[in-house]
Amino acid sequence: MAKHKKHTKNRSTTKLRRSADKRTKGNLDKKLVKHMRFKEYIKKAIKQKSKIDGLRKNLEKVGSFERLLKSHKKPGKEEANARDDKLEEESKKIIEKPSKSAEGIINQAGAITKVIDSYDFLCNSIPISTKICSKKGEYVLCYEVSISSIGATTEMVLEKIREELVRKVNLGMVDITDPKRKTIIEEKFSDTIRELIIKYFPEVEDKTIDFLTSYLIQKSLGMGEIEILNHDKMLEEVVINSSDEPVWVYHRKHGWLKTNIWVKDEDKTRHYATMIGRKVGRQITVLTPLLDANLDEGDRVNATLNPISTKGNTITLRRFSRDPLTITHFIENNTISLGAAAMAWLGIQFELSSIIAGGTASGKTSTLNVLASFFPPNQRIISIEDTRELNLPKYLHWVPMSTRLPNPEGKGQVTMEDLLVNSLRMRPDRIVVGEVRRKEEAETLFEAIHTGHSCYATFHANNVEETIRRLTNEPINVPKIMLPAVSMIMIQFRNRRTNMRRTFQIAEILPDSEANILMQYDGKKDSLRQINKSKSLMSTLQLYTGYSTQEIGKILKEKENILKYMVKQQIKTIDGVGEIVAESYTNPENLMRFVRKNKRFS
Repeated sequence: MAKHKKHTKNRSTTKLRRSADKRTKGNLDKKLVKHMRFKEYIKKAIKQKSKIDGLRKNLEKVGSFERLLKSHKKPGKEEANARDDKLEEESKKIIEKPSKSAEGIINQAGAITKVIDSYDFLCNSIPISTKICSKKGEYVLCYEVSISSIGATTEMVLEKIREELVRKVNLGMVDITDPKRKTIIEEKFSDTIRELIIKYFPEVEDKTIDFLTSYLIQKSLGMGEIEILNHDKMLEEVVINSSDEPVWVYHRKHGWLKTNIWVKDEDKTRHYATMIGRKVGRQITVLTPLLDANLDEGDRVNATLNPISTKGNTITLRRFSRDPLTITHFIENNTISLGAAAMAWLGIQFELSSIIAGGTASGKTSTLNVLASFFPPNQRIISIEDTRELNLPKYLHWVPMSTRLPNPEGKGQVTMEDLLVNSLRMRPDRIVVGEVRRKEEAETLFEAIHTGHSCYATFHANNVEETIRRLTNEPINVPKIMLPAVSMIMIQFRNRRTNMRRTFQIAEILPDSEANILMQYDGKKDSLRQINKSKSLMSTLQLYTGYSTQEIGKILKEKENILKYMVKQQIKTIDGVGEIVAESYTNPENLMRFVRKNKRFS
C-alpha cells in the first residue's frame, strides 16, 4: 500500500514537472515569435523611415521652390533675369527626372551613331524635340522624342490635383460622340485645372500653368504619350503592334521609323481602343474585336484585339493632314507637271468624269482632294466616303457624307450604294466617291454618269490597262460598253524605295472602250511626258463647248499661267487655292491682271 502511494506520488510529480516544462516552452515560443515580429517591424520601420526621409527631401525641394516663387515680387530687370535663371535651375531639379507614367513610357536607351534629321514642334503648349537617328544594332531609323517629363514629387502633387479634379468637375449627360459638344469636356477640365494649379502652385507663371494644364488634360482625357505623335505634322501613320515592342510611325520624309515610346501593357492598348470607340459611338469587344472608324479631326483609326491579332492588341492611326496638300504642293514636288495639271483642270471645268487609280498609299485620295479644288463655286458637290478624308475649300457648295457600319445587332448599316442612290435625289452637280470597291457601287456610279451627273472616284489598280480589266471583269463586271462614260483615267504611283509619289499615266477612254494613254511617267528623267495625241478628249470638249482646237489650247495656256502664279506666290492653303480658282470662274479678267503683274491676289 505504501509502495502504491509512493508510485502515485512520483507519477503526479512527473506530470506536474512535464506541465511546467510545457508552460515554460510555450512562453519561450511566444517570446521568440514576438521577438521575430519585433525584428520584422523594426526592418519595416527602417525602410519606412528611409522613404519618409526621401519624401521629406523632395518636399523640402518643392518648399524651397515655392518660397523662391513667393520671395520675389515686381523685381527690376536685372533682378528678374537673376530670378529667372534661379527659377529655371530649381525647376529642373524637380521636373527633369523622367518618369514611367501610367499612360506610356519614354525610353531614351540606346547609343545614337548618327543624327539624320531633327526639328521641334508643340504638343498642346508642351515643347517637343524630335531626332531621326540611326542606332547601333537597329536596322531601321529611330524616331526619338524628348519632352520635359514630370518628376516624382511634382507628379504626386499633380495626382492630388487630378483626384480633386474628378470630385469637382461634374460633366453631367454630355454626348461625347457629338463633335460640337466635345469641347465642353475639355473646357470644364481646363478651367478647373487652372484653378487647382494656382491653388497648389501660387504665383506660378502663365506659361507653366499652360504646360501643367496641357499635361493633365492629356493624361486624363487623351492617349498619354501617343498624343505627342499626333501633333507631329510630318507623320502619316502611328502604329501600336503590341506592348512588347515600341510604337512605330510612318514619316513623310523617312518612311517607317521606330519610336522611343512604349505602351505600358496590353490593357492600356485595349483601353485606348475602347476610348476611341466610345468617341465614335462604336464598341470593340471580344465578340466584335475589329474597329474601323474616323475621328472628328478626320484621322482614320483601325483597332484589333487579341487573339485576332496574335501578338497583342493593335491600333493603326492614319493621320489626316491638318494642312491638306494642294495643286501647288503637287507641282512644287514634281508630283504632277504643269501641263497635266492644266489638262485635269480643263476636264473638271467642263464636267468630264474621271477615275483616279493607283496602288495602296500611292496618293489617290490626295490627288482627288487636290483636283476637287477645281470645282466651280456655283455647283453643288456631294462627296461619299467610307471614312471622311476629303477636305474641300470653304468657297464650294459641298455636302460630305459617310457610310456607317451595322451595330452589334446587325442593324443600322448605311452602305456606299445607299448613299449613291440617295445623292441622286439631292440635286448634285458633281458626285465624288471616295473609293469604288464593289459591283453595286460601280454600277450605281456609271448609272449616275449616264443620267448626266459629273462623277469622280478612286479605284485600286496599278495602270490604265489594269483599271479597265478590273472594271470590266469579275467581281465588278461593269459592261464594257459603259466605259466611255468616263472621259479620263489618272494613275498615281508610289516608289516604296524612295517614298516618292508621282502621276504615272493620264489616259482617255475611246468610243470602243479602249484606252489611249496621253501622258506617261519617265522614271529615268523623273518627268511626265506626252506620248500620244488626244483622239477623244479634245473632240468631246469641242463638241460640248464649241471651242476650236486653238481656243482650247489658249485656255490650257492660261490655266498653266495661273498655276505658275500660285507656285510663285506660294499659295498653298486649301482655301487660298480655292479662292484663286473661284476668281478664275467668276472674274477671270481681274485675276489675270494679278497674274500678269505677279502681284499677290487680295
